[in-house]
Amino acid sequence: MTVLRKITGRDEFAALIIRTAFGDEAAWQAVVADLAQPWGDEGEYEADVHLVDDPAWAGATPSDVVAAVRADEDLSVVFLADSVTMQCAQRGLLALAVHDEDADLDPVHDQELIGDPPPREFRTVPAGVHTVHANLSIANMDFEDFAEAALTDPDGVFRSFS
Repeated sequence: MTVLRKITGRDEFAALIIRTAFGDEAAWQAVVADLAQPWGDEGEYEADVHLVDDPAWAGATPSDVVAAVRADEDLSVVFLADSVTMQCAQRGLLALAVHDEDADLDPVHDQELIGDPPPREFRTVPAGVHTVHANLSIANMDFEDFAEAALTDPDGVFRSFS
């Protein structure tokens, strides 16, 4: 496992975006521009993101990233701008669940609660990052709700619920 730098200065309300692919600067700038757009039904909310654009994260795997950010108890999801993000037209970022919701279950006593493991990742367009982050931050929805919505999309990417 790669040892990654600690992320500092993130406001707990800002979506965390980590760049792990550094081969296409123009694609990254397009992602950043999309993430900066106001969001909501009528663009009533200002975008609030914390961008990590540090080559030390180049090539970091989803497992590496989750391990590095897991200590942040206020963080429920992290978004990666990886090589797939940079290559696909919709710039789908990889959303990763930070904490394992079933981690506190005892396999002996809570066996009936443990079924198939919930999805731990899905892709979302940059405009979807804010919806996902906001709803997970206030526990309005579960990570699984967004992952299932992504699965219903022909490209496997969460766009919105509308």
